[in-house]
Amino acid sequence: MFLNANRYHLENANRMKLAIHNWMRAEPLESTIARIAAMGYSHLEIQGAPENYDTKKVKVVLDAHDIKCWGSVTLMLENRNMLAKDAAQRKTSVQYVLDVAKMVKELGGSVISLVPATVGKIVPDARPEEEWNWAVEGIKEVYAYTEANGLKIGIEPINRFETYFINRGEQALSLAEAVGPNCGVCLDTFHMNLEEEDMFATIKKVGNRLVNFHVADNNRMAPGMGHLDWKRIMETLKEINYTQVLSVEFCPPMDRTPANPYPNSIDTAPVGLSDEQLKFLQDHGSSAVTEAFYSMLTKKSINTLKPFL
Repeated sequence: MFLNANRYHLENANRMKLAIHNWMRAEPLESTIARIAAMGYSHLEIQGAPENYDTKKVKVVLDAHDIKCWGSVTLMLENRNMLAKDAAQRKTSVQYVLDVAKMVKELGGSVISLVPATVGKIVPDARPEEEWNWAVEGIKEVYAYTEANGLKIGIEPINRFETYFINRGEQALSLAEAVGPNCGVCLDTFHMNLEEEDMFATIKKVGNRLVNFHVADNNRMAPGMGHLDWKRIMETLKEINYTQVLSVEFCPPMDRTPANPYPNSIDTAPVGLSDEQLKFLQDHGSSAVTEAFYSMLTKKSINTLKPFL
């Protein structure tokens, strides 16, 4: 009996867990946490807006629902850019990422998913070698903090329509190696589908540097609502012994035509959505979504992925 219990806990510990972001819908964090707990998620990847959260209060809500903080993703918007030609802008951008890391530490999380350049900026300001050196220098400052506090950085490649700097896993891997031995990579299935010649080969090449894995389908809907091969994706993750967290990050494209299969998906009167958040969603072809649509996508994600965990 005791041996069987130990084996169960060991097997369970080696299974991947499910997290979800909370930036896709404007609602009180308490509502998001209550919903994902009821659906069977175990972790939250909290949006990179440390100024919006009292970590002590957030931790109480997480604990009350038995949800753990997995980490956070940097929201590199407006003037946030670790590659900026202006040194002062680079300094404030590094400080922002440090603030995100501090929030994750206070919430008991593990990972910072880092996009070094401004999301939406596709024209460089400087020579490639200058930008590379600035990126390495800035990330090393954050790395010193994460190393001292038991956190991991995952450099995330995103597609060419959102940044000109790091688009592929191989590029993120090179940057991580330049930063330090424990600097990692965060891969995202949506971006990989656009940029990688072979996403499965990329997962294998990143190997033990993979510290976070974002999941959305090829159309950025919930996993299972597009054409990605989730069985093979999960098998490949297991091949490289990735046993951490899958973090759901759908960002549904909004259909504003009569052909919309989800006519009640757009929230026309969102509450608590900042101008910055709305712009970010709209820049990604999305918008404020209704609770019913968001709940459907959240449920579809866990239903698709859970059989493979």
